[in-house]
Amino acid sequence: MAVDLGKLVSKRKLSLEELRNRVVAIDAYNVFYQFLSIIRGPDGTPLMDSHGNVTSHLSGLFYRNIELIGYGVKPVYVFDGIPSTLKQRTINARIRHREEQKQAWEEAKKEGNLEEAKIRAQGSTRITKEIVESGKKLLQHMGIPCIMAPSEGEGQASYMCKNGLAYAVASQDYDTMLFGAPKVVRNMTLSGRRKLPSKNVYINIEPELMSLDDTLKELGINQKQLIWLGILLGTDFNEGIPKVGPKTALKITKEAKTIGDIKRYVKEKYNTEFELDISEVEDLFLKPEAKEISEGDLSVMLEAFPNKDEMIKFMCDQHDFSRERIEKFSDKLTEMRGEGKQKSIGQWFK
Repeated sequence: MAVDLGKLVSKRKLSLEELRNRVVAIDAYNVFYQFLSIIRGPDGTPLMDSHGNVTSHLSGLFYRNIELIGYGVKPVYVFDGIPSTLKQRTINARIRHREEQKQAWEEAKKEGNLEEAKIRAQGSTRITKEIVESGKKLLQHMGIPCIMAPSEGEGQASYMCKNGLAYAVASQDYDTMLFGAPKVVRNMTLSGRRKLPSKNVYINIEPELMSLDDTLKELGINQKQLIWLGILLGTDFNEGIPKVGPKTALKITKEAKTIGDIKRYVKEKYNTEFELDISEVEDLFLKPEAKEISEGDLSVMLEAFPNKDEMIKFMCDQHDFSRERIEKFSDKLTEMRGEGKQKSIGQWFK
């Protein structure tokens, strides 16, 4: 489970216009999961081509990125590499959850309960190797850079942001702030009107900008203490302490001087222990594995131009998308990227 810092972080509404000419490092798996979960039929079945290949993510990536580029955003997708061994528990739990949701989805479809079926289908979302590779291929045809992280994509994206290669990281997960990303954008790829599950109620989801510096100042803690706070609540790499919520975790963190203090407090107050050595979790967030990238390297990636013919071949001939719509939006993308070529590369790093 990703850490839940929603009630503690400093955030504000963000207009996509504010991201004009700025590089945003996007947590690729996070975005793929969003599109695969949301873009589905009435009974929860994902979009598929005539060969049975899932294409929900391709639809989301194609149209949403063109919209973002229309705002002047410079997207760079960052993909997970080999996951940390500390994450295996979370991975196993997610596999079990997906299987349970898949079974519930099939049962709901048999009963004709379409609303329940769609909810369960979203919970069964699985990102396969084929889905990742097809998404990368589309992004390549669109001229959008893809970077493979050695381990956690959020860690790589945060490294890029900390080193001035990107203005912000785009992710739904608050773990990104534990990795030290100075700025995090939420809802960048799924903003719009959304229906609440099991309710006939619609809400507007708008992009938000979270600031690490402002969060630390408002909470009165430092980066290490933010990591300890996350560890108490539970992250992708460790289980949290039962009955410890955000406010209690903040109080414990403020009184601690070292991570050893956190361990001792939990033992004395709650008569329990963490299931692993949380010093390893602290190190993972403080010193994440990251591929070194220079500004020059990224500049070359950002100069890639979309290939209209390959986009049409890939989306229409291979995956059955409407040729008329894909041609129309491919022309739009090519035109926008052509206009962008007139700007200096240095502007993209502001």
